Amino acid sequence: MTHSHLRWQVGDITITRVQELEAPGMRFLLPDATAENLAAIPWIGPYVDAGGDAVGSVHSLILEVGDRCIVVDTCIGNDKERLPMKMWHRRQSPFLEDLAQAGFPAERVDTVVCTHLHVDHVGWNTRLVEGRWVPTFTNARTLVARPEWEHWSEEEDEHTRTVLGDSVQPIFDAGLVDLVEVDAQIAEGVRLESTPGHTPGHVAVRISSRGEEAVITGDLVHHPAQFAQPGWEDKADSDPALADRTRRDFMARYADTPTLVIGTHFAGPTAGRLVRDGDAYRLDA
Repeated sequence: MTHSHLRWQVGDITITRVQELEAPGMRFLLPDATAENLAAIPWIGPYVDAGGDAVGSVHSLILEVGDRCIVVDTCIGNDKERLPMKMWHRRQSPFLEDLAQAGFPAERVDTVVCTHLHVDHVGWNTRLVEGRWVPTFTNARTLVARPEWEHWSEEEDEHTRTVLGDSVQPIFDAGLVDLVEVDAQIAEGVRLESTPGHTPGHVAVRISSRGEEAVITGDLVHHPAQFAQPGWEDKADSDPALADRTRRDFMARYADTPTLVIGTHFAGPTAGRLVRDGDAYRLDA
């Protein structure tokens, strides 16, 4: 299961999911996502396990745009000091091999987009070689929204410093990072969309080709249950009130449109169309 690929076609742009990790247990993020509360959402089946617990996925989404190869978010990474997240600590996963097997060897990637700079979105920016953290995607420019970097680079929290030190600073040191605006166009038909609140410079990724549309959520939403329950607290949001507004604006903007909504942490089918459902929404896979 953990190495499954999913693919979607949006006009001329191909989007491929390469998964690093899938696991149940999202209550550390969404305390209201109990089995009982989830069971009350009639369409949630593909996104919960046999016991009714919310399942999350950590994956990269790779966009093929003409001859461009763009990786959106780089997951957790191997060998990193990530306690107390035991499942993320000093991982040894075949993610890079899986990426290559899906047609995306590291050297083919020309652009990396980090929707934000949290630990599970920057990990494979670097890998450990002879005791040093070196860039993984040496032929790629890594794009980071300027306000995101300005915020986290000033952060003094020890965990944040560790993550930036092993997974972000080395690509800056190698001269591979471009700080961009939150609405930057990054390829033909691919642009960033400002979605602050989860983090100050958080972006979604909007894809348009031949009249077809998709959007990659980043962490403005962690689990599809949040479409049914937009008011559920998300413990990872740095500005909960702003994140709530951003989520509701996003849902209103994309509901009942043909836009394919691709969840950065959605397990199961990972993508679907957002539909108004009473006072809230549902994701139709």
